[in-house]
Amino acid sequence: MFKLIVTSMVLTTVALGLAVGASGADQRPRFDLSMRHEIDRSIAQGLSYLAKSQKPDGSWSDYPGVTGLVLTGYLRAPITTRETFAPNITAGLKYILGMMKSDGGIYPDVEPQMKAYNTSVCLMALTAADNPLLTDTILKARHFLISLQADEKSGTPKDSVSYGGIGYNKDERSDVSNMQFALEALRASEKYEPSPDNTAIKLGDSGSITEKTGPNDLYWGKAITFLQRCQNYKKYNDYSWSSDDGGFVYYPGNSKAGNTTSYGSMTYAGVKSFIHAGLTKNDDRVQAAYRWIRANYTVEKNPELDEQGLFYYYHVMAKALAVVSDSVLTDTSGVGHDWRGELANKLISIQSADGSWVNSNGRWWENNPDLVTAYCLMALEEIAR
Repeated sequence: MFKLIVTSMVLTTVALGLAVGASGADQRPRFDLSMRHEIDRSIAQGLSYLAKSQKPDGSWSDYPGVTGLVLTGYLRAPITTRETFAPNITAGLKYILGMMKSDGGIYPDVEPQMKAYNTSVCLMALTAADNPLLTDTILKARHFLISLQADEKSGTPKDSVSYGGIGYNKDERSDVSNMQFALEALRASEKYEPSPDNTAIKLGDSGSITEKTGPNDLYWGKAITFLQRCQNYKKYNDYSWSSDDGGFVYYPGNSKAGNTTSYGSMTYAGVKSFIHAGLTKNDDRVQAAYRWIRANYTVEKNPELDEQGLFYYYHVMAKALAVVSDSVLTDTSGVGHDWRGELANKLISIQSADGSWVNSNGRWWENNPDLVTAYCLMALEEIAR
């Protein structure tokens, strides 16, 4: 393992800087006072649970990906709340830095390494820390993620289901879930680039893309090509299997809901990925996906998968609707939904007495309360932004 040479004094300074919030003034939600207090209380209880479940080495669940998600939950919490947990943030930071490899990735030494997933979520945490002392580490992780994009340079042909995307590892097929984590991390961290590449993307009505991209940025147009091939929208998807409901599948031609059925968590992940990749919320592709969301809106289940991946669904739901929906989402039956209030109330109502959340359905690690609690905290924090 690549060992970072960092003195304990500097590391402590960095960690404490993260804990007390270099990110500036606390932004309060426009909720009534009662809802505001409920959300803040729920977040504080979740963070208290996670403080007790942290391992002696600073990790959560002995895994960098879970640790990165938990730390992001801490670092996006209200400033006065996260100050209480400075020692936990310090220990988690040390663990992540210790997992960094010589190639810039942050991932475990044993299988499954899942290099893209682990690096993405750890990069999200490091970026949320908003501390200039972490710049070199952030840039190394960022450039490693960029190197994982599947395109001509990696020998991936344009007609491949992986083209333009990112999978768990460089030699594995791309998918929307890994892609959404990577794109969020890359957008959040691009401010650390000393000389921005000024990427220009031109999107034609036919979906044709031209772009200029330098060595330190993703080919965003190629990313859009991958994403639109994962959407059931015939206008832009050049594969014959596509239907036309606007929703998303896991990767081209494959859905976790069976066949090529659109489902909730991937549709929300696809929407937020389109936005990170540079499309506006008025773009045809985004609007098509939003129509699917309006037709399938619910906080009771992951549409088409029910309890499977439910808390991942809540997490991406909050992030996607925050950028594409108004305060009231009107479903296709004409019913208006205060989606922030409905989602917040749902999460608060199913929080365990010890402050955690967990899924009785264990698919995709959701029987792990550390992981699921991190998802819920990030959803509540997004709602409250």
